Amino acid sequence: MSTSPPAVASPRPQAWQPSHHSRYGYAFFAPFLVVFLVVIVAPLLYAVYLSLFQDRLVGGNVFVGLDNYRRALTDTLFRAGLLRVAVFLSLQVPFMLGIALIAALAIDSGRLRLPGLFRLGIFLPYAVPSVVAALMWGYLYGRDFGLVSNIGDLLGTDMPDLLGTSWMLASIGNVVTWEYVGYNMLILYAALRAIPEELYEAAEVDGAGEIRKAWSIKLPALRPALLLALVFSIIGSFQLFNEPNVLQSLAPGVISTSYTPNMYASNLAFNGQQFNYSAAIAVVLGAVTAIVAYTVQLRTARKEQLR
Repeated sequence: MSTSPPAVASPRPQAWQPSHHSRYGYAFFAPFLVVFLVVIVAPLLYAVYLSLFQDRLVGGNVFVGLDNYRRALTDTLFRAGLLRVAVFLSLQVPFMLGIALIAALAIDSGRLRLPGLFRLGIFLPYAVPSVVAALMWGYLYGRDFGLVSNIGDLLGTDMPDLLGTSWMLASIGNVVTWEYVGYNMLILYAALRAIPEELYEAAEVDGAGEIRKAWSIKLPALRPALLLALVFSIIGSFQLFNEPNVLQSLAPGVISTSYTPNMYASNLAFNGQQFNYSAAIAVVLGAVTAIVAYTVQLRTARKEQLR
């Protein structure tokens, strides 16, 4: 008669206990988490909370649910501002990133004289505050007193009105491009410097020239950096505020208080005292920005997987 071996009791799972290293990690992470919750998460939640109410003459602050969001989605001024920013984004961002890419490739090529001075000259406008940059370029654009007008008088020809309706968006795009080309150039240049030298040596053995190396080695290696710069530029475009807000004083008939969604939300809150509706506009704008940025990132990732 056979007897089965006695069952061996399985060891009891022990509760996970953080090690000393993980505790140190949490200690270093805690200050950032606190700042993140206080500075970013709390204002966002408060904006969402405000957007669910409406201040009325009779009844005071009343809960209205999603009424402010329904109003925002059908607001012609808000939609016109969003469309204007979308046009600005589709034209200015590719132009700016193209210039930044060319500058980064030129510096990395090693064929420039005084590359440090060239790099500093391109990056220096980024150190200029956007308000100061808009003021400076606004006075250069001035039809009666600006440098462009003076050049036209010197040449005896009429120059385009850069603060007029037809040219205003391009003029703002020029200011933003001047400010941020250097910033994006440094992102791309840092990615170029991270490429291993062995790839260039192998390409030279195969007889590849500078153009071939740039096309086959540098540009593929720059895709993650270009995506990062693109996402940052998309977010910055939807946040467009300082440049048109400053230029409004020089062209009040062209730039209205609803020229961009950020200007519209600011005017509603601080001039119209419509804090609840302004909060709804801000939440919708943040959602649109996140959706567009995520869509661009997702499509880029799918293209990379298909290659």
